[in-house]
Amino acid sequence: MDSASGAAVAVEIQESAAAHKDRRYVGTKETVAYILYDIAQSFNINKYSDIFITDIVKIGLRFQAIVSFVVGLWDMVNDIFLAAIVDKTRTRWGKFKPWLIIYAIPGLVLYTLYWTMPVTIGGMDKYDLGKLFFFLIFSLVQNLADSTKGIARTGMLATITPNIIDRTRLITEANLLSGFVEKAPEILMGLLIDLVNHGKLKIKMPSLYISAGVFCSIVSGAFAIAFAFIAKERVNQTVDKPSIKASFKSILTNKPLLLITLSEFLGAFSIGSGVNYYYINVLGLATMSTIVGIPGAIVSPLSYSYVPWAREKFSTKTLWIFGSHISDFLMVGVFLVGSINKNYKKLGAMIPAFMLRETIWMFFWGIRSVIPEEMRNESIDYGEWKNGYRNEGLTGVAKELPRKLINTFGNTIKAAILKQVGYVEGAGFGGQSEKTEYSLFWMCTILPVITSILSIVPKLFYDLSGEKKERMYAELLERREKMAQEVNAMNETAKAE
Repeated sequence: MDSASGAAVAVEIQESAAAHKDRRYVGTKETVAYILYDIAQSFNINKYSDIFITDIVKIGLRFQAIVSFVVGLWDMVNDIFLAAIVDKTRTRWGKFKPWLIIYAIPGLVLYTLYWTMPVTIGGMDKYDLGKLFFFLIFSLVQNLADSTKGIARTGMLATITPNIIDRTRLITEANLLSGFVEKAPEILMGLLIDLVNHGKLKIKMPSLYISAGVFCSIVSGAFAIAFAFIAKERVNQTVDKPSIKASFKSILTNKPLLLITLSEFLGAFSIGSGVNYYYINVLGLATMSTIVGIPGAIVSPLSYSYVPWAREKFSTKTLWIFGSHISDFLMVGVFLVGSINKNYKKLGAMIPAFMLRETIWMFFWGIRSVIPEEMRNESIDYGEWKNGYRNEGLTGVAKELPRKLINTFGNTIKAAILKQVGYVEGAGFGGQSEKTEYSLFWMCTILPVITSILSIVPKLFYDLSGEKKERMYAELLERREKMAQEVNAMNETAKAE
């Protein structure tokens, strides 16, 4: 090819890439389904699941540690096999859609059964072996179903559109619009828990959890089913299925994925009790999250408006670091305020401290929500660019596997620490010692910050931005167009025969 022909081809590729950037693949109906599916991920009362299992179902902390450890190991093993199966899937409906459809109904049933455990095993002693066996088996089955959904969901969202601008728009719209709905159940649940705890609402706590949990499971399940049937995959897979060996090799040569994975791995060393134990047992205010989040609820939607501008002005590395760690730095201030004159027990001191932290954090929530999800999708595209094929299943698993490994031990350690600091299961507000109350405070503020600080190091080496990313997507566009032509030609040949 002479220089003139080469220049003409280069111009043609640039023009095609420009037209590609302006094309919107995902229409209104599918966008709505995507937003509903995004809502489904958070339309629940899972925020209170730790209290639910410990104080309502009354499963002993030692039993919880055993189940967390066994399920954690099971999760890592089944993830690898499920990812390999999904990556080899080729159907007329796509690679991931069939799995989302297969999961939809069983997932709904499992989550409904989860929230009815106070009826099935709640009356048994907290250290009854039958209770342990039931909870363990149920947790293993639920984890298998959730792993299937997680792998399929990750792949589906990475293939729903080949246009990164269209994808960023979709992620931003979903995060922005779903934010007005998805938190409603946990906000209302917090209010109802406070009303019951303070005798203002005459209903038994188990009944409250059962009714709220089952309702949310049905609604979120319906949203997930709708998305599974409406969504389409638009990034073609190679006809030849990559071997497991080739898939693992592609992961090891994927620098962006390795850096994300290492950061997740180091961040997984973060240990904490979560704020619920502190809010409910020390402050006696389950609606604390709602109250301190009021200013942030106003700021949060605005934070999405400058995400496109931020992506143009700053590197992915800068946005990743800032979005991931601003909340930790702010939590240090909350810890200092609470540690002075036993302020951790005073609503008058802790509401302003947590509220200021939440408001500043929510100003950067758009970056915190959009950037990591886009980075995950870009790492999958990078693997395709380097190796010539996609393996979304194993890529997603590889990213999560180290974190799950550490969390398996972390959840066990969390239960052990709660036991060590003297936490009394089922004691409720005012039923813990002063030492335990302060322990619950530092366990949800400064401990997670200290134990996760090393996760910032891998982020410093991330370089998939600017010219490198532009070149990657320009070349991918050219390859995908050729692949689409080959697939169409094969289909036409098959029809003719």
